[in-house]
Amino acid sequence: MTDNAPELDTGRWFNASGPLTLAALRGKVVVLHAFQMLCPGCVAHGTPQAETLHRMFARSGEVVVIGLHTVFEHHAAMTEAALEAFIHEYRLTLPVGVDRPGEDGPIPRTMRRYGMRGTPSTIVIDRDGVVREHAFGQVDDLALGVLVGSLVAASAVSTARAEVSGRCDDTGGCDDTGCPLPATSAP
Repeated sequence: MTDNAPELDTGRWFNASGPLTLAALRGKVVVLHAFQMLCPGCVAHGTPQAETLHRMFARSGEVVVIGLHTVFEHHAAMTEAALEAFIHEYRLTLPVGVDRPGEDGPIPRTMRRYGMRGTPSTIVIDRDGVVREHAFGQVDDLALGVLVGSLVAASAVSTARAEVSGRCDDTGGCDDTGCPLPATSAP
């Protein structure tokens, strides 16, 4: 999938000083982990994976991992108070937004915008806001790590190219392959 990522439509946020938006996170790799606290696959694999990824990149600032609690069943049991207890019990530190309920049915708004098939869902968004991965179910740790690492590396290469290009003179000798040293006269 190579579509621009739709904006999140969330209510309350946990572990965040305020609402997070994809627009404000442009320039960073974003991993969106959609889950329900009563989903066995989320509890066993998806949410621990997202928390681990969050802790790995929390200080770098290059990757932002966001939990999205998106409830499409058992609405009476999965309240914000229950989610707060879940976050505490599982010691989650990643920011978690609560997907707004659907306007015309049980499917929450952000879940519908992304066309998610259920939980857990993992969506990886590159620094330009383009969806690079949209997976339903368990995602292999190594495969996710390789994808996120390649997107971070691509950002680093892009930044390095921009810095090198900025140092070139105006002689027109620079191209996509680099900037050659200027010719010097022999001593």
